Amino acid sequence: MTRLNKYLAQSGVASRRRADELIASGAVRINGTVVREFATLVCDDDRVEVNETAVRPPDDHTYLLFHKPLGVVTTMRDPQRRRTVADFLPSGTRAVPVGRLDYATTGVLLLTDDGELAYRLLHPKFGVEKTYRATIAGALSSEARRRLQCGLIAEDFHAAPARVRVLSTRHDRSIVELTIHEGRNRQVRRMFEALGHRVLTLVRTQFGPLRLSGLAAGQVRAVTAKERAALERHRRPPDELPRTKPNTKTAAK
Repeated sequence: MTRLNKYLAQSGVASRRRADELIASGAVRINGTVVREFATLVCDDDRVEVNETAVRPPDDHTYLLFHKPLGVVTTMRDPQRRRTVADFLPSGTRAVPVGRLDYATTGVLLLTDDGELAYRLLHPKFGVEKTYRATIAGALSSEARRRLQCGLIAEDFHAAPARVRVLSTRHDRSIVELTIHEGRNRQVRRMFEALGHRVLTLVRTQFGPLRLSGLAAGQVRAVTAKERAALERHRRPPDELPRTKPNTKTAAK
């Protein structure tokens, strides 16, 4: 037996939080009866419907790794008719993006129908790291690096401590590697902008254990068995996950 909100997440309907909202709104029925209790248990032979459409966890989930190109919207359909992630997927693929990358941001993106895992990968309390390579205008000062490492406090938002590594610097621009465990809208761009640096290009090079690994822009492939095993470790409760601290010695180089 499975709790209803977890059942919906495993079915790829929504995250657990969104599943709770669907349940509370009366959109979910079990065997024809509207259910509003989050803790309701679902048996294998129960018929579960969301907005009158039957849902059920798949026998085996889909996990895809995608290198999102520039100018692609991280959604399955777009009313403005821009290119979307769905344009690059095989016909009939049921996986959806885990989180978002901005229209002007490229890089690694996981797609899956495993709602439970997606929830754990996205929620800040689980501390899943994301690494970005940003080309910014100007040179990043030691004081700016310190503010990023200690936790940036800006006028309109706060950011948790990040790991920072300056990869190269020219007279007019720098390439900086930034690792964070949050994922708010335009967060990396806002962090650099708060320090007075415009982001010229932004690539997400790693999401949790997943790396681009030579995947060309626009290409998609199945997650490997090794990557799948690494993802499965994120199902553990947050108090069992290893805690990481910014490596200030490496970041200051």
